[in-house]
Amino acid sequence: MPPPPAALDAHLAEELELLDAAALRRRLFPIQSGAGPEVLIDGRRYLLLSSNNYLGLATHPALRAAACRAIEQYGCGTGASRLIAGHLDLHAAVEAKLAAFKGTDAALLFPSGYQANVGTISALVGRGDHVYSDALNHASIIDGCRLSRASVHVYPHRDVRALEAELAASAPGGRRLIVTDSVFSMDGDRAPLAALAALAEQYHSWLMVDEAHATGVLGARGAGLAEADGVSERVDVHLGTLGKALGSAGAYVAGSRALIDWLVNRARSFVYTTGLAPAAAAAAGAALDIIVAEPARRDALARNATRLRAGLRALGFDAGGDTHIIAVIVGDTRATLRLGDALRTRGVLAQPIRPPTVPEGTARLRVTPMATHDESQIDRALASFAEAGRESGVLR
Repeated sequence: MPPPPAALDAHLAEELELLDAAALRRRLFPIQSGAGPEVLIDGRRYLLLSSNNYLGLATHPALRAAACRAIEQYGCGTGASRLIAGHLDLHAAVEAKLAAFKGTDAALLFPSGYQANVGTISALVGRGDHVYSDALNHASIIDGCRLSRASVHVYPHRDVRALEAELAASAPGGRRLIVTDSVFSMDGDRAPLAALAALAEQYHSWLMVDEAHATGVLGARGAGLAEADGVSERVDVHLGTLGKALGSAGAYVAGSRALIDWLVNRARSFVYTTGLAPAAAAAAGAALDIIVAEPARRDALARNATRLRAGLRALGFDAGGDTHIIAVIVGDTRATLRLGDALRTRGVLAQPIRPPTVPEGTARLRVTPMATHDESQIDRALASFAEAGRESGVLR
């Protein structure tokens, strides 16, 4: 007889020790303030360079007021899934606003981007179908592909030729879905959407684009990379989050009326979960108004990112990406942790990103300025990086 399994706590303690030994254990730390340009941790102020609150809307007075009004009218929660009793007229109003923003027939709110990706992909493809996914897509896309039970084809990052070879070699029959992030969350680069749209049309495939890190930031109206690249009408499934540039929480899928009706019936992560909290929905609706009315926020974010990236490169850092996400690649995990710690002692919060979130040998700091950072704060960040880089041994 095999020996009995170790007690749960003992087993997990051993696994956690292995993570510690590999410098891969993650820990939570409480922040005592809102996600502004600076935050309070243990009574000390830190310059925040690790937030997805790209436009600074999470603490905007209009979003706060909208959330408070929604709580007064609807309470704190919906109390049910939206197919039971949790569908509010507020949800419907924000969905209509999102559809107009994205230029689609309809939209649907989900409680999170993870749920939106998992539910949408698994509702669109299944056994006998094919899904084609960029190698650096977000974990929620990866999990959605796996859960769909379709044949999954992972193509090298942004490699259009490799994707075309996969499409051409796939067995005929079944549905085909190409899915990609628009702005990749850990590298800050952009998907080649025009080329992907052309392949989708050539090979009779659907194209799904996750605009999580582009919604509110890119495009003439902030509607995302598809808008910026002029391919919005060629994308079948638009997805994005409300918890990044929009400063709230939740996610959306936008597209045809048939798509949205299908997801209402077949996206398990929508059907079997409680409706999005009223405060979050209302805050997102207020954020959409600000994004359209105040393009200067996008301009300020772009300026800050350009200045910070150029300054980091001038110091000698490998600072990649061409958007508001700056990937400061260090490579070695322990050296990355040392750099992050050295920055934190100087009052700068730029969190290390380690495997498995990024591939082995590519540990980094994911640096994200905000539209609401001023020039003196960017200067402070660069001075801190210069000192921390030398102290940690990352800069020679």
